[in-house]
Amino acid sequence: MIFSEVSPRPHDTGMVTLISQDLSEFALHVRAFLGLPVGGIRQYGPAASAVILPQLTSQNVTFDNVQNAVGADLQIRLFGKPEIDGSRRLGVALATAESVVDAIERAKHAAGQVKVQG
Repeated sequence: MIFSEVSPRPHDTGMVTLISQDLSEFALHVRAFLGLPVGGIRQYGPAASAVILPQLTSQNVTFDNVQNAVGADLQIRLFGKPEIDGSRRLGVALATAESVVDAIERAKHAAGQVKVQG
């Protein structure tokens, strides 16, 4: 077996659980590591994530317009990566809505509002 990466953490695509339910993927991993019971998981409703995936080269990445991208049931999570060379996931937008389709649209719009500069 060959591994390209071993990370003892949830993948960034699981970040949608930070807004979609009361126990996030991160909390579930901690409970599993500690041998704690999971119990019931309460889902808040339809949710989606959209990646912030710029294409540039910089050793000093900055973000603009984040304050305009967040709102009610809409979050931006930046990964804190200071550099980029090409295309790199630098964060995600998380959204809830009345339907999954609407949540996807809100998340994509919010991700597009974040301006990445370097």
